[in-house]
Amino acid sequence: MSFSKQVKEELLSMTGSARHCQLAELAAIFQFCGFIWGTEDCRPVIGISTENKTISIKCFTLLKKTFNIYASVSVKKHSLKSKSFIYVLRIEDYRKANEVLMALKLFDDVKGSYGRADSVVNSVLLKSSCCKRAYLRGVYLASGSMSNPEKGYHFEFVCDKQEQAEKLLEVLRDFSIEAKEVLRKKYYVVYLKDGEAIVDLLNIMGAHVALMELENTRIVKEMRNSINRRVNCEAANITKTVNAAVKQVEDILYIQKHLGFERLPDNLKQMAQLRLDYPDATLRELSELSNPPVGKSGVNHRLRKLSELAERLKVN
Repeated sequence: MSFSKQVKEELLSMTGSARHCQLAELAAIFQFCGFIWGTEDCRPVIGISTENKTISIKCFTLLKKTFNIYASVSVKKHSLKSKSFIYVLRIEDYRKANEVLMALKLFDDVKGSYGRADSVVNSVLLKSSCCKRAYLRGVYLASGSMSNPEKGYHFEFVCDKQEQAEKLLEVLRDFSIEAKEVLRKKYYVVYLKDGEAIVDLLNIMGAHVALMELENTRIVKEMRNSINRRVNCEAANITKTVNAAVKQVEDILYIQKHLGFERLPDNLKQMAQLRLDYPDATLRELSELSNPPVGKSGVNHRLRKLSELAERLKVN
């Protein structure tokens, strides 16, 4: 099972205890998967059509809990050759359908008309923080997905209309989550790529098991990256030290051949011989081998003097 599906399975078991939260979640799903079939005498048939079995189960539960309505359910193949199915929940009793539409703020009882199924969720349904959390759960179930955190951090909602995306961004901002929007073909995609923001969003929606799994993955990845950085840094330092030592030995051998150590000052003569005797020694180790002992900066200074002397000899 993908990580994205794990999150949906976890959210499937969550239903707000308050009716207003249940309405917010149902409204969120309805704007992506709902349909309204109108008639001339304003007796609508409404329902949910989806390829996601999880959504159909959630909507059936919400309709039962919120309105005590048992929607009829039908399952059919997407096409003759397809292995996928379409799950359709339908409410054909126009009185019950009107009750649902009025509760979702999609029916104007004064004008006697109803709106579009894909209308943006009315702000009246999202007054409280708990309702906004339920709304985000519903949107994720209907249009959300998330990449495997082992591979990277990417969380997105795919919206059919820009108004849906803008409403979603507004609700996310209410929780101090700054998401981005991009047009992908004909869809408006709201996405997050920051691991910490995704953790916050999972917490807001109530996907706490997925949150803990993501946090564990983040910790392991950060530790691995930290270790890799340290190893790379140490490897670079070792390479730099080895290259410097090799160059120092080459310079000292050149001085020995073209000038001789007897013409060097005692301090440089001693350092030249120590470097030849201990080509792999660090500056600290050379400082301890010196007689009398000299600091690392003194060792570095003397080796630099030898290198400068070798360069002058090469020029002349």
